[in-house]
Amino acid sequence: MVGREDKSIAFQNLEKKVQKSLALIAEIKSTFEQEKIGLAWTGGKDSTTLLSLVRMFFQGKIPYRVFNIDTSVKFPEIYHFRDSLAKEWAFDLIVLRHPEAKKIITTARDHAECCTLLKTNVLHDGLRKYGIKVLLTAIRWDEHSARAEEPYFADRGDHVRAHPILHFMERDIWQYIRDHDIPYCELYDKGYRSLGCIPCTSVSSNSGPERNGRSFDKEEIMNKLREQGYF
Repeated sequence: MVGREDKSIAFQNLEKKVQKSLALIAEIKSTFEQEKIGLAWTGGKDSTTLLSLVRMFFQGKIPYRVFNIDTSVKFPEIYHFRDSLAKEWAFDLIVLRHPEAKKIITTARDHAECCTLLKTNVLHDGLRKYGIKVLLTAIRWDEHSARAEEPYFADRGDHVRAHPILHFMERDIWQYIRDHDIPYCELYDKGYRSLGCIPCTSVSSNSGPERNGRSFDKEEIMNKLREQGYF
C-alpha cells in the first residue's frame, strides 16, 4: 500500500517527497468516489501546498470540494487570501461556520470548548451534510508532537483522514512554494510561521518550534483536541 508509513521519506529530497504525495493522491482517487472526497484548506502555507499538489496531479484543476472553517476571528489577510485564491484557481470553496457559537461562548476563554464549537463540530456537520468519506488535510509529522505518529490514512469512524504531506518539513513547504511560485498569505512575510485565529496567534520566533507563536494553552491540549476531530 502506498500509504504505508516509512519515515525515512522525511529525510529524502523534495522531489521524492512530492512524488510520494502525488502517489498518495493517486491512491485516494482510485479508492474513493470523487464526490465523497473533500479537502480541508485553512489558507495557511501547508494546506495551500496540499491544494497545489492536488491541482498538479489533476493538471491545473481541483475536482474536490474544498472546505474552509470560518471561526469569524481569523486575520483579515487570511480571508482576503482565501477568497482571492479560490477565484484565481477556480475551485469549489465551501465555507463552514457556526453563526450562533459566539453567542454561546467567549472566544478563546476555554480553548477546548472554543475549538470544539467553532471548528471540530462545524467540520463534522459539514462532512455529514456533503457526504464526505475521505478528508485530505495538510498536517505534518514535524509540526507538533501530537502529530508525530499520525498515519497517512486514519479511520475516524464516519470518514477517513488522509494526510498526503505528512513527510514534508517546514523548510520543504517553503522550498516547494518558491520552486512552483505558489501564492501564500502575506502574514508569513510579517513574521508569522503558523497561522490560526487572532486571539491564539502571534508573530513567531525564527528559532524554536514552528508553532511557538500559537497559544501555549491550546498547544498543551492538542492531543485532546485531535481525539475530538481537530486537525
